[in-house]
Amino acid sequence: MRKEVKEWWKQAKRDLITAENCKNSKDYYACAFFCQQSVEKGLKAMYIAKKRMSPGTTHSLIYLATEIDMPSRFYIFLRQLMPEFVATRYPDTAYGTPYEL
Repeated sequence: MRKEVKEWWKQAKRDLITAENCKNSKDYYACAFFCQQSVEKGLKAMYIAKKRMSPGTTHSLIYLATEIDMPSRFYIFLRQLMPEFVATRYPDTAYGTPYEL
């Protein structure tokens, strides 16, 4: 396995642990953010493994999933998770303070 794939995968797993810790401490906005980050980094690891090149700076879970031929049954989940990248961080996109939602 390429070094980059391992690094992306390790960070994806660590972000999932962070999401679980946030959930346990009832920081749900941060939990949602780190869930999205974990999935994005896992997809990027898979992209690099398959394509043998960087996916660039995209944050589109759908694009990454399409590029690695992920089964379509996952797309509903990915579409639900994608907005959390922004909505959990910025009050102007969350229509309120993210931690209070």
